[in-house]
Amino acid sequence: MKLVFAGTPEVAVPALDALIASDRHEVAGVVTRPDAAAGRGRRLVASPVAQRAEEAGIEVLKPARPRDEDFLARLREIGPDCCPVVAYGALLPRTALDIPAHGWVNLHFSLLPAWRGAAPVQHAVLAGDEVTGATTFLIEESLDSGPVYGVVTENVRPTDTSGDLLTRLAFAGAGLLAATMDGIEDGTLKAVPQTTEGVTHASKINVEDAEIDWAAPALRVDRLVRACAPAPGAWTVFRGERLKVMSVTPAADRTDLAAGDLAPTKKAVHAGTGSHAVELQWVQPQGKKPMRAADWARGVRIAGGERLGG
Repeated sequence: MKLVFAGTPEVAVPALDALIASDRHEVAGVVTRPDAAAGRGRRLVASPVAQRAEEAGIEVLKPARPRDEDFLARLREIGPDCCPVVAYGALLPRTALDIPAHGWVNLHFSLLPAWRGAAPVQHAVLAGDEVTGATTFLIEESLDSGPVYGVVTENVRPTDTSGDLLTRLAFAGAGLLAATMDGIEDGTLKAVPQTTEGVTHASKINVEDAEIDWAAPALRVDRLVRACAPAPGAWTVFRGERLKVMSVTPAADRTDLAAGDLAPTKKAVHAGTGSHAVELQWVQPQGKKPMRAADWARGVRIAGGERLGG
């Protein structure tokens, strides 16, 4: 088939690579978000998908909005049979959805209908799911509700961050998306409607959502920290300033600390929660680089009675 791939961030690049490598399909174009300001100089930088497509000599379309007529006209000229999508980042209007004969097929990083929405991997970690995966489905105008072509599963490891899990899903999902294109092309795959049971929603996790509640159980604190790594980053307050908490380890043998209380030693820093303590592993003070928690504690010289949180 002739394909036009839609995607933007680094997590979409493995899928684009898999389709470029396919000997059964032609990636005739790529759709991605417009260049965005990045870095200290705030200069405009092309998306990771755009950069990869340009390296491969593929035409790149960067519409401000996918409903723009110039974009739709060019898409019609290319005439794709199907448009595979991975984390494109913009809603597709019906005028765009109707162009390819086989529609737009999305690779979503959950086992639909679980975790429909913007942050499925983060919510899977936050909820303590033991198994998650990726799903390919036909895009409809409603959110992540279209009929399913295929799934691949992935175990969630006890120490997984969202970044760890998403990296594995990106590569596993790339193979699934390529196989889905093959099945659509040869007619062996038919989309099956999603069940109406087990629907959950995964809204975007903002900085405000990432504040640690030290009165929550240690298990919840650990999950929040891992779910928010690498972004937006779990955080708390120490001496009136934000302190990013990058990783913790539950310490079930330490039950003597009240929620938020700090107990530093030469080699470790423990913080109390609503159940047992957690050991802080890596932190990032405001305006500084990440550092080991023990090094941070020695530098700030934590006094008796000092605590984390508002």
